[in-house]
Amino acid sequence: MLNAQPFRFDHHEALMRLSQFFLPTLKETPSEAQIASHRLMLRAGMVRQLTAGIYSWLPLGHRVLKKIEQIVREEQDKIGFNELLMPTIQPAELWQESGRYDDYGLEMLRITDRHDRKMLFGPTNEEAITDIFRKDVRSYKQLPQLLYHIQWKFRDEIRPRFGVMRGREFYMKDAYSFDIDYESARHTYNKIFLAYCRTFARLGVKAIPMVADTGPIGGDLSHEFIVLAETGESEVFCDKKWLDKDLTGRGVDLNDRTGLENWVQGTLVDYAATEEKHDPANSPISGDDLVSTRGIEVGHIFHFGAKYSEPMGATVLGPDGTEVPVQMGSYGIGVSRLVGALIEASHDENGIIWPESVAPYKVGLINLRTGDDACDSACEDAYGKMTNAGIEVLYDDRDIRAGGKFADMDLIGLPWQIIIGPKGLKNGVVELKNRKTGEKTEVTFEAALNQISA
Repeated sequence: MLNAQPFRFDHHEALMRLSQFFLPTLKETPSEAQIASHRLMLRAGMVRQLTAGIYSWLPLGHRVLKKIEQIVREEQDKIGFNELLMPTIQPAELWQESGRYDDYGLEMLRITDRHDRKMLFGPTNEEAITDIFRKDVRSYKQLPQLLYHIQWKFRDEIRPRFGVMRGREFYMKDAYSFDIDYESARHTYNKIFLAYCRTFARLGVKAIPMVADTGPIGGDLSHEFIVLAETGESEVFCDKKWLDKDLTGRGVDLNDRTGLENWVQGTLVDYAATEEKHDPANSPISGDDLVSTRGIEVGHIFHFGAKYSEPMGATVLGPDGTEVPVQMGSYGIGVSRLVGALIEASHDENGIIWPESVAPYKVGLINLRTGDDACDSACEDAYGKMTNAGIEVLYDDRDIRAGGKFADMDLIGLPWQIIIGPKGLKNGVVELKNRKTGEKTEVTFEAALNQISA
């Protein structure tokens, strides 16, 4: 059972107490919130709108954002991509070189600095990365070059809506590859394809790769990764086999070009298409085998050959000594959008249900009678033991009614709740609640700790 001696905390750990944590939850749904993720992110105190389509990320939301970012980063690093950081503000000349400055449209926020130089708030970074590459890479022997960053972007949406799902400022991982020929570029594309499948699996969502339009990025090989959600922005259609498909690519050797290509093509053999690509009259799947629902785009990958390298002079000396433009690709994951997409895919009438991999905290510890010596001491001890075991805990030590504590914990969606009150303490038990299943059990604290740690 719990020790009577309270555990001592340092300043950092004290920040995990709800009495000292900035968590401005709302009981009522804000009128501007049209979809579940926007409604719940506002109610759970994760974000606050600063102006149309631009949000401040409050402590709870920021923790989730950073956890998603770290999983994305780890999977990029595993396939040999190098992280750098490019600026948010870019010179217009680079975009004029590529021919995109005028083509991109009103979504680009164009600005002029005090010297009358034309600048822009970057919506993407193909030009900037090509400029970095062309200044330092000269030979095919230096290829491939695989680079990425995770940075804020800006697209001046005409009608920003749905909270962080379609904001104007957003946080994104964008990666870029430079290869000597199409075969090498396709191999890089396949590596990214597998990395994306693994990333979304780790995030606890099923993201189905679908053949996609290339839009203003350009190119001839492209897939969108779509999370199925009833509240998604567009209609999608897929074979029901996708719902149970393992996309982790266990045992696939990234350096085996043929093996990796076979895995990608084998994965894509089952039908999946966005609304733009789906032709009901010629669909290979119909009836009960066809899943028709809505989806949220969370990733998009492109191969676009020499679209940027040719106009911008990004060439290398090939094996025969001639200058050749490099073959390029770009690969995006919407990190901030994923926060909304995960909520759309996993919530109930009481609030968010976070997958463990990205939950802001793993456990919500609820003190049913703050101010009661036995309850306070038991909670301090439980908190200390979980912290020592490396478990992230948010401790609700506020002096408010139990109903408010339960409602807030369900709303913010931590995977586990441990509830400690006078009655349970007398019987030597705590209440353990699984947020996803709703199952509650009365067990010893040690048994609860074992279950949470499993």
